[in-house]
Amino acid sequence: MAVRGVRFGGTSRGAEAPGAAPASFDAPALLRAAASCQGDPGPVLALLRVADGTPPVPGAGSTARLWELLASVAAADLTAARAVEPHLDAAAILAQAGVPWPSGTAWGVFAAESPDARLEGTDDGGAWRLDGDKPWCSLAAELDHAVVTAHVPGGRRAFAVDLRQPGVAAHPAPWASRGLSRVPSGPLSFAGVPARPVGGTDWYLRRDGFAWGGIGVAACWFGGAVGLFRTLERSAHRREPDQLAQAWLGEAERLLDSAAAVLLRAADAVDAGTAGWVEAHRARGHVASVCARMLAICGEAMGPGPLAFDEEHARRAADLTVYIRQHHGARDDAGLGRLVAARPADGTEGSW
Repeated sequence: MAVRGVRFGGTSRGAEAPGAAPASFDAPALLRAAASCQGDPGPVLALLRVADGTPPVPGAGSTARLWELLASVAAADLTAARAVEPHLDAAAILAQAGVPWPSGTAWGVFAAESPDARLEGTDDGGAWRLDGDKPWCSLAAELDHAVVTAHVPGGRRAFAVDLRQPGVAAHPAPWASRGLSRVPSGPLSFAGVPARPVGGTDWYLRRDGFAWGGIGVAACWFGGAVGLFRTLERSAHRREPDQLAQAWLGEAERLLDSAAAVLLRAADAVDAGTAGWVEAHRARGHVASVCARMLAICGEAMGPGPLAFDEEHARRAADLTVYIRQHHGARDDAGLGRLVAARPADGTEGSW
């Protein structure tokens, strides 16, 4: 089965799935699983478990192709992307820390914090253990391992932990949204659970790869917007489009092209070793804005029908609405503004 891939350059959003991964990572099979999962992450997780070799990681010279793969998965199904993206992020984190990748496993990354939950890491003579609670652990009950951040003396530290061992318990959480409804994101509790340190104290937050991972999430958002565009384009072909329909389609094309250019530029900066949080905030903010506008365009252009009667479109719209809330809007723009304002004011440096 041919699966439409996503590319950031040219006019190939309808091309065959991009070869974004080494031969040991079967990108076409992954895209086929994403296209058939219909909001169920199970088939994608099963495929990740049987994948041979080390997953592709950003910063290794093919970051654009890697993010095209994420976008392609997301264009097929955003729930699939919510399973694949943290798995690949975990692989990148371990690679950046020099930790070997254990094949045959499905991974998550749990780094969220909450005033109502706290996870502590304790060093018992070189043998670390985790105790406490971690919020927002998506798909935790269905995963094998995770990179988890915990509080340690002097800051926070990342740990690789086997989620199948005694002392780990995933708790259900009420989920009112129709978006990402098959991605349970309740808390995990740990009771004296052995864990392996990944990097030193605060390394997880200070490494360049933290920003790179954030752009990878934006690539998934972009893929969701491409999926919306495909539905919008099919709708325009079903009848002779009037000027308004043409205007909406043209705006959507323009928005996707600009977002693809931003992601491609960020990918090049990652591979050049020059990408940090300025690039991440730019890319994430722009892509999130494009996604929000794409959701609005589809509603205006197609009316309530697809949201009411088209299961795939309704699920994609609901999923993307929830997913882009990982961007914090004006707060993230304020973070970008602080970085810009901190640059020298002597006229020798600046964005423009």
